[in-house]
Amino acid sequence: MIPRYSTAEMSEVWSDTSKWGRYLEVELLATEAHAEIGVVPADDAAACRAHAPTADDAFVAAILEREAVTDHDVAAFVDVVQGSIVDGGGGGAAKWIHYGMTSSDVGDTVLCWQLRDAADVLLTEIDRLIEVLVGLAREHRDTVMIGRTHGVHAEPTTFGAKVALWALQVARDRTRLRAARDTVAVMKLSGAVGTYSNVPPSVEAFVGDALGLQPVPATQVIARDRHGEFLYACASIGATCELMAVELRHLQRTEVREAQEGFKPGQKGSSAMPHKRNPISAETVSGLSRVLRSNLLAGLQDVALWHERDISHSSVERVVLPDSSHLAHYVMRRMGRLLSNLVVFPDRMQANLDASYGLVFSQPVLLGLVAGGLSRDDAYRIVQRNAMRAWDEERDFRSLLEADDEVPNDILDEAFDLRRSLSNLDTIFAQLDDLP
Repeated sequence: MIPRYSTAEMSEVWSDTSKWGRYLEVELLATEAHAEIGVVPADDAAACRAHAPTADDAFVAAILEREAVTDHDVAAFVDVVQGSIVDGGGGGAAKWIHYGMTSSDVGDTVLCWQLRDAADVLLTEIDRLIEVLVGLAREHRDTVMIGRTHGVHAEPTTFGAKVALWALQVARDRTRLRAARDTVAVMKLSGAVGTYSNVPPSVEAFVGDALGLQPVPATQVIARDRHGEFLYACASIGATCELMAVELRHLQRTEVREAQEGFKPGQKGSSAMPHKRNPISAETVSGLSRVLRSNLLAGLQDVALWHERDISHSSVERVVLPDSSHLAHYVMRRMGRLLSNLVVFPDRMQANLDASYGLVFSQPVLLGLVAGGLSRDDAYRIVQRNAMRAWDEERDFRSLLEADDEVPNDILDEAFDLRRSLSNLDTIFAQLDDLP
């Protein structure tokens, strides 16, 4: 991932130093597991651990240098580790490194280890985002605004109710992410086609227990539907954040101006127009969500591999898995900052609600007429007739109704009561109280 959208926490999970350090730990654990069952001499397993290289930049550089010869990254890694053990005084013990295993045993185990840890980073961030959303929803529980359908005024709602629904959707993303975390927290050390012909199941169980990963049946590779589920969780997070971002971009439009992103001292909205304050965070979130969705498609195409394995998935995963981890983390963090610094304009929300001449109460009037004995079609015709006049002539809707002989005026006070429209908001906010 380019530095602009990288985070320190996710970089730690996906750095080359971390990756090859994890490879080394899997190899050492496997050697120790073989020692437990008497295949490897205990002294040799201890020597491998004692004389193993340090996972640092020099270690990574040595692997890359060796890969230029082997044209195989895991083979290069094994060569470097064995050479380091020999040079460090471990002697013949080095021969037990990678004993009985295939590249995917180590690579897939490490990849799932990274994905599990990436999911943990994402879960920490999603908890923070939910906390911000719940706080904002409660703060603006009674901040009245117009609800819009098809971009057109519909009925009154509150900004808090809007945000509460966002919080509940992010909570569903958290449930999906937790499930994906469990799905990828697996490993395999079952050999070339997954039959345990050269590595007994006890070795796999030993390593899995040490790493906190669940051994699973596999071919030469762990099934890629697991990785696809992780990518879906990331893409779903991006889609939810885009849902919020698109709404906030609309609310910041000059003609609407019901909310706007925070604007810090010294910030410039445009290189040309000094007056500009643009929804740059929301637009960035919208853009990056597209990448997350694209990565999901690539990940799903990795599920179908030839026979017990091929490597058509490998190059894809080197890009989409770390990138989606980074982007999902960055998008949530950027959205959290946006919401924490959001400026809300309640007066503007009220003014926009009032701008449609009271038409937002058309349905309560309709229902009042129906309750008074009219057929729904007759009632609809009466209300629509007056509503169209209000639109076309820019006149007050209630005044037109009061002048209409077919409308009993005694239904209008209740129909135009804003409190009636918002009287059941507790049903929505009660859901926030139930969030774990």
